[in-house]
Amino acid sequence: MTVPFAILFDMDGTLLQTEKLSTPAFIRTFDQLRQKGLWHGETPDERELINVLGMTIEQIWDKLLPDASEEAIRSADAFLLDNEIELLKEKVTDLYPDVKSTLEKLREKGFALFIASNGQEEYIDAICQEYELKPLMTDLYSAGRFRTHSKNDLVAKLLSDYKIGQAIMVGDRHSDVEAGKTNGLFTIGCDFGFAKPGELDGADVIITSFSQLLNHLPAIDTNTQKQA
Repeated sequence: MTVPFAILFDMDGTLLQTEKLSTPAFIRTFDQLRQKGLWHGETPDERELINVLGMTIEQIWDKLLPDASEEAIRSADAFLLDNEIELLKEKVTDLYPDVKSTLEKLREKGFALFIASNGQEEYIDAICQEYELKPLMTDLYSAGRFRTHSKNDLVAKLLSDYKIGQAIMVGDRHSDVEAGKTNGLFTIGCDFGFAKPGELDGADVIITSFSQLLNHLPAIDTNTQKQA
C-alpha cells in the first residue's frame, strides 16, 4: 500500500484528555502492587505521574518503579492496562473538544490518518473502540504493538510500512516533535494538554485547540512539498 499524504497523531494529551484517566489508573495500580507485596514504596505524586505520559511502558516503570523486580513490572503492566480500560468504561475522561469532528473533516479531505503512540496496543485499541475512532483511522501504530523503543523508531516504521510520500506529525510532547523532525516531517505541537513550557520548541506550528489544525492545512501542504 502506498499513501501519498498522511497525518500521524499521538494519543495521550493530543486526542485524549489522558490525565483524567491515567492518574486514577496509576493510583489503583500502586495500591494493587502494595497489596500483592510487590512494591513497598509510596505512590508517586500527580506531577510525577503526568510527567511520564507519552513514554513507552518500559520507560514509565524505569521512572516510577526503579529497581523493581521483573514480577512487579509484569504485574504493573497488567494492572495498569486493566485499570485504564475499566476507567474508560467508567467514562472518567473524554477526547479533547472538537477532536472527533476535526478528524472526520480531515478524512473527508482525503488524508490518511494514523495513530502513532508509545502506549500499549490494547490501551490504544480500547480508546479507539470507546470513541469510535477506528473507522477514521487507516491503522493504529503503538510501541506496545511493535515493541519499538522510541517514537522515532515507531514513526519510521509506519512511514516505511505504508510507503508514505508526505506526512505530518501531531503531538503534545518533545518526543513527538523529535520523531517528526528526525523523519523529515512537518510537525504540529498541541499546547492544550500537559506539555511543559518549552517542550514543543522546534515544532513548525503550535496550536492551542485541536480544531485549529484545519487552519494550518495550507501551510502543511506548502512546507511538506518544499521538503519533498
